[in-house]
Amino acid sequence: MKIGCPKEIKPQEFRVGMTPATAQEAVRAGHEVYIETNAGLGAGFPDEDYVAVGAKILPTAEEVFATAEMIVKVKEPQAVERKMLRKGQVLFTYLHLAPDPEQTRGLLESGATCIAYETVTDDRGGLPLLAPMSEVAGKLAPQVGAWTLQKANGGRGVLMGGVPGVGPARVLVIGGGVVGTHAARVAAGMGADVTVMDRSIPRLRYLDDVFGGLFKTSYASGVNLIDLAREADMIIGAVLIPGAAAPKLLSRDQLKLLKPGAVLVDVAIDQGGCFETSRPTTHQDPIYEVDGIMHYCVANMPGAVARTSTIALTNATMPFMLALANKGWRQACADDPNLLNGLNVHEGKLTYKAVGEALGIPTVDPRSVL
Repeated sequence: MKIGCPKEIKPQEFRVGMTPATAQEAVRAGHEVYIETNAGLGAGFPDEDYVAVGAKILPTAEEVFATAEMIVKVKEPQAVERKMLRKGQVLFTYLHLAPDPEQTRGLLESGATCIAYETVTDDRGGLPLLAPMSEVAGKLAPQVGAWTLQKANGGRGVLMGGVPGVGPARVLVIGGGVVGTHAARVAAGMGADVTVMDRSIPRLRYLDDVFGGLFKTSYASGVNLIDLAREADMIIGAVLIPGAAAPKLLSRDQLKLLKPGAVLVDVAIDQGGCFETSRPTTHQDPIYEVDGIMHYCVANMPGAVARTSTIALTNATMPFMLALANKGWRQACADDPNLLNGLNVHEGKLTYKAVGEALGIPTVDPRSVL
């Protein structure tokens, strides 16, 4: 199969869909790999590294899209990229379609077969291609939140760990999954007073057993959320419903209950955000203020640590990418129901129910297109 990897063009996105190591595995399996020139430079992988393992460098994205039978990316295709997709071509990348009707329409019109990293599952019901970036984003969230808390950036001017005689920042993490767990660990490691909320009692019990003493846990009822939010200097939104739009946990009216200068870090912004006042931002202009509350809503947080993120992501995606290339997408999805769960769009049909429900678009059973 001819596999193409274009350079990411979303603002401040430095990750790349294939490392030289990934390309080498594909070449060894008998496939042709085409990399857009300088695609890996932002993550520290020059063209020479790809050439050394047998990949071919093409000068433009247009040539990569025109040549490849499968496109491997990181972020969702931008408008100009969607126009280059075609029927019979496979797109393997993050899509996050539920809050993005424009992208969904564009992919349906392209006729391409689109498989989303974020809805591929594993045998335990986990999301193995989302988890690496969730780990990175979770660890970054307290770090960027601490920066936003600084007075010069509009925050309350509170130090995460405090100093002798002055208490630490209070951090509320909503969601006890991969993002929330890593965020809580790092925030607690910075010396903050941390509470993690979740609706799953078994998950709260697990967090208490494993991290007891490092941070506190609380059941995520509406009353508890408001009580803890009132006292928080920083709130990290880490709630995920696989493939669906994120639930809105705090309304604009409720912002007045928070401390002036408190910080909201919305890690769920890729799925529409979990605060009503959230809107996507970039690393170039990451924060904004609404009613005295600072918001950090960068939609590609892991792009800030592009090398770490790229290697972690491609370690996870490579086995699935090779299965798609070795068997063809139909056979690969027929053989692996977890990969089939990643199928979101095929030849003008939407095949992921949660996206259809979010956007009001009819869906078909993904098995029907195999």
